[in-house]
Amino acid sequence: MSSQAPLIALVEDEEHLAQGLLFNLQAEGYATHHESHGDEALAYLLNPPEPISAIVLDCMLPGQDGFSIVRALRAAQIYTPILLLTARSRPEDILEGIEAGADDYLPKPFELSILLVRIKSLLRRTAWQSSAATPEPAAPEAAAAYSFDNRTIRFDALELVTPEKTIHLTLMEADLLRYFTEREGQVISRSQILEQVWHVHQDTDTRVIDNFIVRLRRYIEEDPANPVHLVTVRGVGYRFLVRA
Repeated sequence: MSSQAPLIALVEDEEHLAQGLLFNLQAEGYATHHESHGDEALAYLLNPPEPISAIVLDCMLPGQDGFSIVRALRAAQIYTPILLLTARSRPEDILEGIEAGADDYLPKPFELSILLVRIKSLLRRTAWQSSAATPEPAAPEAAAAYSFDNRTIRFDALELVTPEKTIHLTLMEADLLRYFTEREGQVISRSQILEQVWHVHQDTDTRVIDNFIVRLRRYIEEDPANPVHLVTVRGVGYRFLVRA
């Protein structure tokens, strides 16, 4: 395997599934590393001997679970793209993964072809971040960046640039910010966010959305406790406003 091949770290404790995934990832030309225990996986991911291009991470593991691993990596300012494997489309798993900072999720059982497409998508975004070239937009109407109030959201690079700092965004954060900015002034319900942004179609606790909005406000508001851009519409959801 060439040392130039993207390295995919697979964290999965089901041995049969892991070996099948490793075989197919290698057949696609990826280098691979496998961990099956949460504690050992986190130790490796925090200090890998070579750069990791993407992480495929199961939720349920012996030792630390996948959600704890995601939170620990993001707290350590490690922004390697993470594809979280969740348990049979359980909405609580999906939402917890989104809140923790995962970039994408895939419910078990899944088609191999879909997993490979998701990985390629994450790697493409990583390439955009490390390249000075401007990527082609995903669709003609999809802007690469959006600016307001001395802030610029770079959807292509997954960054929010402010006068003081640059904030790394997860794919889920960037997707939600894009959804809001494309509908500036419109009231967006919590159910719209669940179904149209995160593709969670089952009834579930929406408090995770409120927690997620709190995090976004820390990014885009001068005073997150008194937001003027991402405001609450009581009993319904939220509205994004360029100006107060």
